[in-house]
Amino acid sequence: MKRLHYGRILLDQTAPKVVFETCGREVGLLCMSGQCVVQVNGGDTIGLGQYDALYVPRGSTVAVSTTSAVDLVECGAEVEGNYPIQVVRYRDVEQSPALKFTAGGDATRRELSILIGKNVDAGRIVAGFTRSAPGHWTSWPPHEHTEILEEMYVYFDMPPPAFGVQLVYTDPETPEVVAVVRDGDAVLMPAGYHPNVAAPGHSINFVWLMAAHREREDRVFGVVNVQPAFSQRGSGLEASLK
Repeated sequence: MKRLHYGRILLDQTAPKVVFETCGREVGLLCMSGQCVVQVNGGDTIGLGQYDALYVPRGSTVAVSTTSAVDLVECGAEVEGNYPIQVVRYRDVEQSPALKFTAGGDATRRELSILIGKNVDAGRIVAGFTRSAPGHWTSWPPHEHTEILEEMYVYFDMPPPAFGVQLVYTDPETPEVVAVVRDGDAVLMPAGYHPNVAAPGHSINFVWLMAAHREREDRVFGVVNVQPAFSQRGSGLEASLK
């Protein structure tokens, strides 16, 4: 991966605090479970709950602490620009049809939540999560955005025996990745189409993290190339473009 950086911050009462530097990267923190307090450059404390997000500029010192437990997904990319600290409340995402919406139809239904998208002033990163209907496909029809965005998936809230199958390919006859994925796994997608499917009776749920190749210019969600053989009904992501 040339642009995208990924990290995970897991804190509890035995290790309740971490401090780190963003250096030349902008960083998005996505709270996947629990609660925490974040302080950027010694400023006011910011509380995060489940599915809230925080955008942190390059050149920042970040302190994260919890009195219980928290699981944060960290998405980063090097940028030239300086963008402001921004807090995203999931309750606000839920009220926006362009940020939270249902896509797909028979056997492809899923719910998307965009946490860091056009609602955030940033240089490269885009992030959110998808939850499928049980046994359904997601990222369908297959699409790719190789020229503008790198991507990775991190699978969550898939307790055993749930699993899915992830594909990544440029040529469907010779896929680069065909992998069984479970809770906590991650798959990198620097290029290619990347559909997946859930096991019957279970959902495939994943955080998606993206970084634009060209700062600002390529930072878009929903602008994709659909695999021609499956392009008759659009991308399924049209709601995000409204």
